[in-house]
Amino acid sequence: MSIVAGVDFGTLSVRVTLLDSEKGRLATTSAEYPLKRKREDPDYATQSHHDQMDALVKATRQAIADAGIDGSRIESIALDTTGSSVIPVGETLEPLDDYYLWCDHRAKEEAQQITELAQREHLEAIEWCGGVYSHEWGFAKLLHWLRHNPDKRDRFVTAFEHCDMVAATLCGITDAKQARRSVCAMGHKWMWNPKWDGLPSQEFLSKLDPLFEGIREKLAGRYETSDKLAGHLSPKWGEAMGLRAGIPIPVGAFDAHWDAIGAGCREGDVVNVVGTSTCIIAMQQKASLVPGVCGVVQGSVHPAYTGVEAGLSATGDIFEAIARRAGTKVAELSRGLENYRAGQTGLLRLSWDNGDRTVLVNSELGGVTLGWNLIHTAQDELYAAIEGTAFHTRIILERMAEYGVPVDRVINAGGIPQNNQALNQVYADVLGKPVLVPAGIPTSLGSGIFALLAAGAVPSIEEGQAKMCLSYKTFTPQPNAQATYNRLFEHYRKLYYALGKRDTEPAAIGDVLPELRRIAADAIRRH
Repeated sequence: MSIVAGVDFGTLSVRVTLLDSEKGRLATTSAEYPLKRKREDPDYATQSHHDQMDALVKATRQAIADAGIDGSRIESIALDTTGSSVIPVGETLEPLDDYYLWCDHRAKEEAQQITELAQREHLEAIEWCGGVYSHEWGFAKLLHWLRHNPDKRDRFVTAFEHCDMVAATLCGITDAKQARRSVCAMGHKWMWNPKWDGLPSQEFLSKLDPLFEGIREKLAGRYETSDKLAGHLSPKWGEAMGLRAGIPIPVGAFDAHWDAIGAGCREGDVVNVVGTSTCIIAMQQKASLVPGVCGVVQGSVHPAYTGVEAGLSATGDIFEAIARRAGTKVAELSRGLENYRAGQTGLLRLSWDNGDRTVLVNSELGGVTLGWNLIHTAQDELYAAIEGTAFHTRIILERMAEYGVPVDRVINAGGIPQNNQALNQVYADVLGKPVLVPAGIPTSLGSGIFALLAAGAVPSIEEGQAKMCLSYKTFTPQPNAQATYNRLFEHYRKLYYALGKRDTEPAAIGDVLPELRRIAADAIRRH
C-alpha cells in the first residue's frame, strides 16, 4: 500500500489529491492564487511563481489534514500545470518576472514572424505543430518578453515552462542545466523533436531575431518523458509542505495531457478536457502529421504513444462572457437548458471569441452569431454557444480522423461536463458518438497515477488507470437531434472556412439564415 500526491495547477487554483494505491482517493483540496489582468490590455495574463508555490504548500498541508495521515507516509508527488506558461529566470533560477500564462496573448506579432520565417525556410518543425506557430506558445512569449524587458536581459539565463519550473523548485535545483525539461511541454509548444536534434537550429532562431542569439544553448538540458524523474523533494520544501524529503518527483506535463490519463484515455479515445478553453487529447502508436493540429509529439501523453493535441481557445470563457453580459451567472443561465431542442434557437454560433486554436490557428478571428431576432435571450445564446463549441470540436475530430488518428470513443473530461448535462447531450448529438463522462472529477488523478508510477506502487500507467480511474456516465446520440445537427453542421462548416480563412474560395452563404429559420421551426413543431 502506497500513498502519493497528485498536483494540478489550473488557471486560478492548485488542486492536490492524495491517493492510496489500494483505497483510491483519500482527500482533495485546492488553494487559489490571483490571475493578473489589465483592463487596458485584454491580451495580458500573468501569475506569480511565489503565489503559486504558497498555494501549493497550503493545499498540500490541508489535504494531509483532511486525509488524517502523517505527511511522512506520502511516497511521491507529481505535478501538472497549464501551458504554455513561460517564466524567464536568472542565476539560481530566481524568477525575473511573472509567468506569461497560457492565456496571455501579447505575443501575436512574434508568433506571426515565427510562422512566416518557418514557412519561408521550409522548417519541418512548423509542420508538426499544424503549420502555424501560435501566440500562446513558448518561443513567441519568450521573444515578446526579451523585446519588452531590455533592463532585465543581462540577467536572463533561461526560460522554463511552468511544470518544469515547479519541479526544479521543489527539487532544490539552482543550476538550469540540471533541471529536467518535459517532452510534453517542449514538444507541443517549443517545436522540440529528437528527429531534428531537439529544438530548431540556432541559425533559424538567430535569423528570427538577434535577441535569440545563443538561446538554443540556454534552453539545453535533459528532455524527458514523465516516466522519468525530475529529481527528489528537497528538505526545504519537504518541511514547508509537511512531506518527507527525498521522495521522487517525476518529470511534469501539461494539465490536459495528464487529465486525459486520469480520464482513462487509451488508444482510440479522444478526450475533450472542457474548461475555460478546451484541450482535445488523443494518442496513437504512429507519429503522423495532421494539418492544422497544433501538436503531434512522441511520448507527451503516454510515454509509449504519440500524443496528439488540438483544442478551442475558449469554451467556458465564452459561457462566462455571455452570462456576464446578461448580469447573471452561468449556473443560473443554464437552468432549463435540458429542455432545449437541437436547432430550436435559430442561432448559429462560431466560437472564435478568443481566436481559433485548431484547425485554422488564427488569433485574429472573433466570435460570430447568426440568426438573431428581437426576442432572443441570453439563454438562447448560451445554448447556441454550446452547440457551436460542439460543431467546432467536430471539425477538429474529423480532421484528426482524416489523417489517421483513431477516434473510437469520446470522453468529456474537465470541470464543465461534470456540471452541465445539456452540454454532454449536445456533444453526443453533434459528434454522432456516445460521449462518456467520468462519474466524478478526474482532475489531478492523472498526476496521481504518475506519482504511483514514480513510487513503484504500480508497474504501468494502465495498471494505475485500472486502479484509480472513475466509472462513466454515457450520453447516447438521439436520432432526431443528430439529424438536425447534421443539417446545421453543413452550414457551420461552410461558414467556418469561408469566414475563417483569408484565402478561401468564394462561398455562397445566402441560404444560411433562411435555413436556420426552417430548422428552428421544425424543432419547435416537433416539440
